[in-house]
Amino acid sequence: MILSISGVVLLGIIILILCRKDGLKFWHLMVCALFGFYLASTTIAPSIKAGGESLAGFLGGIRF
Repeated sequence: MILSISGVVLLGIIILILCRKDGLKFWHLMVCALFGFYLASTTIAPSIKAGGESLAGFLGGIRF
């Protein structure tokens, strides 16, 4: 749950930056959001979630 909330916050910040700096239009934002909702209801959604969790685990395990 924490991973998905932080991911949503991160993606929200990226979208906000794109809207303000690079001219992402509101309609582009809506298309991306709808695509995400439709993608979440497909059979590939668990694979995408597992890939995101794997990437987060990898990045979290990096030691400097």
